[in-house]
Amino acid sequence: MKMDEKTSGDIVVLRLSGKIMGGPDASLLNDKLHELIEVGKTKVVVDLGSVEWMNSSGLGILIGGLTTMRNSGGDLKLANITDRIQSLLMITKLLTVFETFETIEEAAGSFN
Repeated sequence: MKMDEKTSGDIVVLRLSGKIMGGPDASLLNDKLHELIEVGKTKVVVDLGSVEWMNSSGLGILIGGLTTMRNSGGDLKLANITDRIQSLLMITKLLTVFETFETIEEAAGSFN
């Protein structure tokens, strides 16, 4: 998994790409979220448009990220979800847990 960060105002967009499979990927996202919390950035949009594949460990990483941000008074929202990831979220019933949006702009706008 690769991760790019872009900040727009008080919202941070994390663009994930490649395969999210757990292991080192878990600490990469977790460490980044804790860095953001330390500097007061608790509104995060995760752009999944370039994610090729995600397994159950990848879903766990996202759930952990959501919990981390909500426990810090913020939130984590998903954007640009591919059909493959969408069906994974549907099968696991995680669509009821995450707020999902078609675009980064929609996700960012939902924080206001």
